[in-house]
Amino acid sequence: MNNTNESSHNTEHEPETLEIIYQDEYMIAAHKPAGMLVHKSPIDKRETRYTMRILRNQTGHWVYPVHRLDKPTSGLLLFAFDPETAKKISDQFEQRHIKKTYYAVVRGYTPQELEIDHPLKEIAAFKSDQAKADEKEPKDAQTQLRRVERYELPISDGRFPTSRYSLVELKPRTGRK
Repeated sequence: MNNTNESSHNTEHEPETLEIIYQDEYMIAAHKPAGMLVHKSPIDKRETRYTMRILRNQTGHWVYPVHRLDKPTSGLLLFAFDPETAKKISDQFEQRHIKKTYYAVVRGYTPQELEIDHPLKEIAAFKSDQAKADEKEPKDAQTQLRRVERYELPISDGRFPTSRYSLVELKPRTGRK
């Protein structure tokens, strides 16, 4: 199996593992690859790979997520080993004492700096709940973008002779996408 993720996924012999970035007696930080859910969710009922389950099996400890990343997003996830620690850390995220920074490669050249302020409507996990979600007001979603670098590759996408990309640093202020 050709696997470019930093996790090992060999279902025949070895259990799947995640790259652990930090661990102490209270918490663990691990790299979640893109395409993996943090925990079992009605969003994808057929999914059997979850970050929580893999870390639990890998460490022998039950883990409690203190924040999430969307399934398509890769990045650092923080878990606590007990519910009390998870609550304390989650509260710090909610009170915005913990700052998150993401890096992304995006198509095209972005402005040097940009304040993204685009309220987001809730998307229900079940179609039957979407009407109720549609009644709710959009939630604030603010992210600060800073372009780190621009790249132009001599590869045509069929419309343009070259492909342009920007490496951006993103700092969400509201904790949403």
